[in-house]
Amino acid sequence: MKKDKNNTTKEPKKNINEKSKEQLNNSDKRIKNSGFIDAWKNAINGIIYATTTQSNIKKQLIIAIVVVVVSLFFNLSKAEFLCFLFTIILILFAEMVNTAIETVVDLCTEVYHPKAKIAKDVAAGGVVITAINAIIVAYFLFFDKISEMGITFIQNVASSPQHLAFSVIIIVIIAALALIAFSRTNKNKIFNDKFIPSGHATIAFAANTIIWISTTNPVILILSLVMAILIAESRIQAKEHRLSEVIFSACLGTVLVLILYGLARIFM
Repeated sequence: MKKDKNNTTKEPKKNINEKSKEQLNNSDKRIKNSGFIDAWKNAINGIIYATTTQSNIKKQLIIAIVVVVVSLFFNLSKAEFLCFLFTIILILFAEMVNTAIETVVDLCTEVYHPKAKIAKDVAAGGVVITAINAIIVAYFLFFDKISEMGITFIQNVASSPQHLAFSVIIIVIIAALALIAFSRTNKNKIFNDKFIPSGHATIAFAANTIIWISTTNPVILILSLVMAILIAESRIQAKEHRLSEVIFSACLGTVLVLILYGLARIFM
């Protein structure tokens, strides 16, 4: 009877040991790669997971695509393009490593711990360093080319009266809208009561100043001035603006055009 009891007690222990070994083997199979193809599939799954779940990586991929497309217009050499491409890949790599470290830390502990914070902060710092490196590389690759293109563009605009006039009018419109928005939100009652600019008067006198600069025909000069005065006067008659506001707007449009044309002369 004792032997039977011993036998009955030993058999379950063997079964438990065998089951635990099988579970360990199964877990090892899940963790370990069975071969090169399996490892490659797992790596692809990791890339897919990172790109589909991490918003930062999504944004960086979109920026990378746009930047690569734009770089095609700068005639980069092979070495410059490889350096540029390596910089983009380095940022994505650092972001994926950051994601992996954050996932492991969250798996190990769900409670705040200073060392867990250090691990996440260091991983995020690596991403910041790669971003700074990308800015430095972009500066050396594109700054000279962009500055040359910008100066050429400004010179072309300055030498073309039509383009210059159109650009100046657009700038005057934007400045007038910005000043109107500032005037309506300003807490100074004196400024709000007397110096809210009129967009109509500002644009009218800006256009008048451009005509005066562009032509010497006295008839055209007089007609443009009359049209600008009539537009400004209509704003007073409609009780949209006061006389002080219209005068301020006329001076604003005239001065802005003179300043912008003066800068254009310097670039020419």
